[in-house]
Amino acid sequence: MNEQRENTPTSTVTATERGPLFASAAASSGEPFIETPVAYDAILLASFGGPEGQDDVIPFLRNVTRGRGIPDERLEEVATHYRHFGGISPINAQNRELKAALEAEIARRGLDLPVYWGNRNWDPYLEDAVRQAHADGHRTLLAVATSAYSSYSSDRQYREDIARVLIDTGLGEGDDPVAIDKVRLFFDHPGFVEPFYEGVRDAVAAYLSDGVAAEAIRVLFSTHSIPTADAERSGPRDVDWGEGGAYAAQHLAVAEHIMNRLAEEVPDAAGTGWKLVYQSRSGPASQPWLEPDINDEIAELPAQGVEAVAIVPLGFISDHMEVMWDLDNEAMESAAEAGLRSVRTQTPGVHPAFVAGLVDLIEERLNGTPAAERPHLTPLGPWYDVSRPGDSENARLGFRPAAAGLLP
Repeated sequence: MNEQRENTPTSTVTATERGPLFASAAASSGEPFIETPVAYDAILLASFGGPEGQDDVIPFLRNVTRGRGIPDERLEEVATHYRHFGGISPINAQNRELKAALEAEIARRGLDLPVYWGNRNWDPYLEDAVRQAHADGHRTLLAVATSAYSSYSSDRQYREDIARVLIDTGLGEGDDPVAIDKVRLFFDHPGFVEPFYEGVRDAVAAYLSDGVAAEAIRVLFSTHSIPTADAERSGPRDVDWGEGGAYAAQHLAVAEHIMNRLAEEVPDAAGTGWKLVYQSRSGPASQPWLEPDINDEIAELPAQGVEAVAIVPLGFISDHMEVMWDLDNEAMESAAEAGLRSVRTQTPGVHPAFVAGLVDLIEERLNGTPAAERPHLTPLGPWYDVSRPGDSENARLGFRPAAAGLLP
């Protein structure tokens, strides 16, 4: 049933416990890379969720913002984006397609792994997916979240969701508990990066063929802005990631890889400029968030001699609301107002390389692939199988137990 979830934490786990919680026997070692084969018997596709009708919009937004005390009047302002599309977020349909594509690729490889899909904020909920997997006899699950980068909302919160579900349902306890591990963050996995590269290559090549000089083309890699305090806590705490933490560092590394490859494979594109920008900011104006905003950046481009812009949704795996509204509507409108030609490039979606890449990540954990043999396209990878202590914790919310990582 679609309904608003109550914010009633029931966990008695304390910050003094060692993790990872609810892990497979191999991952219980806490090593950053699990190089021992694990006989997973099901896959958990974990995502954000979205409304599927006008009546769902406000209850969905209450779930997203639960615990913040935001009145419905303010939520209705945010709901405008969903109302514009009939109250339907595209994310659920896209996740159904992704689930089907994963199932097909898993079957093609001869793997016996059912895929269960559950969301954080809307039906089908993670609780329901895990309960169904348990009822079907599965006890060792491997989670694949629809987010590629380090941050609280894109990584740790999913791990907290998993821990909460196993605690609240009691399925993580007893003589026959459910264990859930999570695949590594895949921001620089070739399967994730390839669709973005293809989009950049095609957009820049089209501009060049129309007579736009490389120096007059700008590639804007866009991702969701997050509070600066959260960004600074993203990634392992014992590494100096620079401004924006691991979250910004990962995006910058992938963007740099894409542009370096473009210069090598499309020599005429040498001289094309690029920048990492942010979108979809929310929260009080007094709270610092990552900048620059994509619309502000676009407004500055004509004065820099830019004539055409390629907008790359680098932070997103599919065309959900932040892409369709914030980029396809607002950013494209900003470009038109600035007199710029513009195109928004593709997200991975169900691109064959992306789907195959996700199953490659699953097979890494099934086979215990050594870290040295795992594909990655930036010096930051491959990322950890087991998150390190303090990775992406939320200082405002305080400690909450999280699966697939060492505490706190």
